[in-house]
Amino acid sequence: MKIQTGHGTITLTALLAIYSISMVTSLPGLAISPILGDLEHIFKGASDLELQMLESLPSFIIVPFILLAGRLSLHVNKKRILIIGLAIFFGCSVVYPFSNSLALLLVISALLGIGAGMIIPFSTGLIADNFSKRYRTRQLGIASSIANLTLVLATFLAGVLADINWHYAFLVYCLSGISLLFAFKLDSTPRTVAPQTTTASTTPSASSTKHNWPVSLMLLYYFITFLVLTVPFNLSIYMETMKHYKDPDIAGTLISVFFLAMTIPGFFINNIISVLKTYTNFIALCAIAVGFILFILKAGPVILTIGIILIGLGYGAMQPIIYDKTSSSTVESHATFALALVMSMNYVAIITYPFITQWLQDLFSTDASYFPFLLSMILGGAFAVYAYFRRNSAALGMQTQS
Repeated sequence: MKIQTGHGTITLTALLAIYSISMVTSLPGLAISPILGDLEHIFKGASDLELQMLESLPSFIIVPFILLAGRLSLHVNKKRILIIGLAIFFGCSVVYPFSNSLALLLVISALLGIGAGMIIPFSTGLIADNFSKRYRTRQLGIASSIANLTLVLATFLAGVLADINWHYAFLVYCLSGISLLFAFKLDSTPRTVAPQTTTASTTPSASSTKHNWPVSLMLLYYFITFLVLTVPFNLSIYMETMKHYKDPDIAGTLISVFFLAMTIPGFFINNIISVLKTYTNFIALCAIAVGFILFILKAGPVILTIGIILIGLGYGAMQPIIYDKTSSSTVESHATFALALVMSMNYVAIITYPFITQWLQDLFSTDASYFPFLLSMILGGAFAVYAYFRRNSAALGMQTQS
């Protein structure tokens, strides 16, 4: 079966290989969350910092290796980089369940971060290499949805496996073995995307993009990721302030709803853009801002769920659009590198979010359960207004694609 790319076709096997890479990008660190409580009892002499590092270390390691893989993609065969990254990741998944030492777990977590960093740029970069125009937009949307859906399903599976034995939670990382097998089916030299017909004012020249980073898109991705991280980072604390809804399982369910909401827009991204046109990013930001307003109201679980869904939908719509803009705003040979720069901002946001919110919280001496949501509401609302007036700009505007 052949899949249309906008300038030809690729095989269904090649497309599934690309989708499987998106699946792996959601895995780093998620196996730790359901077993942190168990690890406190298993490694009784360990400090809180050492235990938290098991969850956060991959994100710290991922950032430089995303950038390294993106840079190497300019000169080294992409398939080779990808296979090396997947082999490291899968190797870690095999060793993890047999690890009984905290030091060994930390070493493996670091190696997992290295492997993940070498994989992540190609989850979107290979789509940019093989697809063009609306075909690329559609596939980037689907890839984003697959990554978000995998996050929900793998987190649930890790929790189920952890209930059997804490070692088994790490088996979710073995999903990378599927991607590793598929990777060998990829072409070593991807098809070159045919040049797009655009106006002189919007077409980047080789000289202007070769050495320029997509700074505006990097900042945009960092900002919206920073906003929505308030939900997974602070929801459980927020729920403790609500009578009759303090059960941790409720917070866990709502976080799953949030990630599920993020998966929906990607499957329909071309339809969304065709209806909302230049207002797409503005409306997505409005959805995020309104979602946080509903948190501030503290009106009960139904309103809270609606707020969570709105935030997830808004972010889920903007994510593939940012990837698509990054791909189209640089010369073809540099698309993977540009995407690596942008995608690294997701992990930079994850790393910096706790420090920035804690600093602001201390600065204003305010309620930890309430302040992050108030901050995200104010920032989201202000940026939505900005997006309205800048809806025709390079970063926030939309172009109709044939």
